[in-house]
Amino acid sequence: MRKLTYFVGASIDGFIADPDGGFDFLMAHVTEDFVPHLAAEYADALPTPARAAFGVADAPNTRFDTVLMGRGTYAPGQAEGLTSPYAHLRQIVFSSSLTTSPDPAVEVTTEDPVELVRRLKQEDGLGIWLCGGGDLAGRLLPEIDELIVKQCPVVAGSGVPLFRAGFSPCTFRLTDSRVFERGNVVLTYARTSA
Repeated sequence: MRKLTYFVGASIDGFIADPDGGFDFLMAHVTEDFVPHLAAEYADALPTPARAAFGVADAPNTRFDTVLMGRGTYAPGQAEGLTSPYAHLRQIVFSSSLTTSPDPAVEVTTEDPVELVRRLKQEDGLGIWLCGGGDLAGRLLPEIDELIVKQCPVVAGSGVPLFRAGFSPCTFRLTDSRVFERGNVVLTYARTSA
């Protein structure tokens, strides 16, 4: 069975975006010692233009073959004309406001995310990457098998949290951690309970 991995950048205090949905404050704290690690270990999760810039445009996918995102996560790239941000993956955008896809390579759906993920997990293939955002992650929390947080050395104070959901504790076990000299940390967790 395929697994769902929430692979996401966050501040020390657990915010994935500013109150308006922007994430430039996180990108400003991605240090130069961290970027080569991302390109080497998580090339599947790099946007298509970044894959080309890092020389991995033609590299085969090793972790993920599908990416899920909410409308708020998809919108910044779309606003810049990047309508297929992860052309090397099957791209699914959950939205109630986007009625048609701006790109034939991007699936837009109003389907219940949990039902869709349960169906995807039954298919053959590589892992499923939950790219964001906090609302979608909150809805999909029962289905998340792995959580990988790229923690940036900044405190945001407020914004979009990692998960926006009602109180419902789920237990994860830390399976790996990697600390980079200039302050970035990658924390990997596996689900231990539903």
